[in-house]
Amino acid sequence: MTDAPRIVVAEDEAIIRLDLVETLREEGYDVIGEAARGDDALRLIDELKPDLAILDVRMPGLDGIEVAREVVANRSAAVLILTAFGQRELVERAAEAGAMAYLVKPWQRNDLVPAIEMAIARHRETLALAEDNENLTDQLEVRKLVDRAKGKLMDEHGLSENDAFRFVQTSAMGNRKSMRDVAESVINGELAPEAD
Repeated sequence: MTDAPRIVVAEDEAIIRLDLVETLREEGYDVIGEAARGDDALRLIDELKPDLAILDVRMPGLDGIEVAREVVANRSAAVLILTAFGQRELVERAAEAGAMAYLVKPWQRNDLVPAIEMAIARHRETLALAEDNENLTDQLEVRKLVDRAKGKLMDEHGLSENDAFRFVQTSAMGNRKSMRDVAESVINGELAPEAD
């Protein structure tokens, strides 16, 4: 599978890690890195840019929750936490750190794929929402700049609001510049309508 999700597995118990890696590969996933320590896992995630990091809660170096917090803050990958049965407070901490799903050890094969797919889907949703938010923030900033430019054109050149907007818009199209660039040029006094 060329489009198989790429996974880094971090589990300090070698037997569990080997079993998990083998199962993931049998299920068609691309395991691109393994670690027994949290700090090694974080380094691998930074270097390899996987789609998903499967992290055991308790590991030497950094625990899985600390790694999850860092990975989520950087939007590096989806995070699935492995936890022992009965570690409810750790599951809550993992959720607060931004883990997208968790799997209780000893895990069952039929629980693995849904947990992975849920974590990856939630991560993609989070990335899409962040991108939408950035786009909306950018649009709002452009609107504020255009409003300031219109105000300057109205105050200094006696244009109506419609004419001021039309000046910014036609200047952008005519010069193949963005509305942001034209508005900033008007505000900085670098662009003004020609006097009649």
